[in-house]
Amino acid sequence: MKLAAGINFSASGIAQSINAMQMDMDIMSIFGENVVGFDKVGYQKKEAVISSFAEFIGTDALSYAVDNQVGRLALTQNPLDLALSEKGYFKVLNNDGSIELTRDGRFQLNKDGELLTQTNQKVLSAGGSPIVLPFVPESLDKISIGLDGKIAIFDEEKRGLIPVGTIGVVSPDGSLIASDCVRQGYVENSNVQLEKEYIEVSNYKRSFEANKQMFKIQNNNLSQAISELSRV
Repeated sequence: MKLAAGINFSASGIAQSINAMQMDMDIMSIFGENVVGFDKVGYQKKEAVISSFAEFIGTDALSYAVDNQVGRLALTQNPLDLALSEKGYFKVLNNDGSIELTRDGRFQLNKDGELLTQTNQKVLSAGGSPIVLPFVPESLDKISIGLDGKIAIFDEEKRGLIPVGTIGVVSPDGSLIASDCVRQGYVENSNVQLEKEYIEVSNYKRSFEANKQMFKIQNNNLSQAISELSRV
């Protein structure tokens, strides 16, 4: 910026400090989401990604990637709790017809025998259709789900298992994965490591404080320059 009496003052330093502080805040927000997601079943941590020329384009250079490493499996012994021991996702159908991918395998049955998520999304089969059991058993223990995702239900009258279908396990792009990775009676906890999150976020806290101090110094210098010029 140009001040009176032909004196030029560059505000780029102040702008860069502000951009850096905003960037640090947004990155710390990502760490905050990971900490909140630590106790969420199937949550996958987010990792900040900063592109080139961040010093010029500010927070527009910030995005995030999802860490798809498998989280900790926990035994529940609930026959409708499923976890994936490898990378991949369950495919569910929203009420608006859109498809969503999730690693939260806490499923339930409605009165019509439809397999649903905790938020009533329909769980899809490998063929892409909603999974519906022919009847709702008196005990969920009558439902068997193999490592390959094949579902069967025990029929008391026929004294045997009736095949129902196969749960679809897909990659992030929606293509089917052929793998024996379905674990019945388990859920997957998040893959967030709290100690690591707290250690890494501390670096950005220090960076924020350093940029805040630089902003104060530059702002004071600018204020003093304007004050001196006003006396002339």
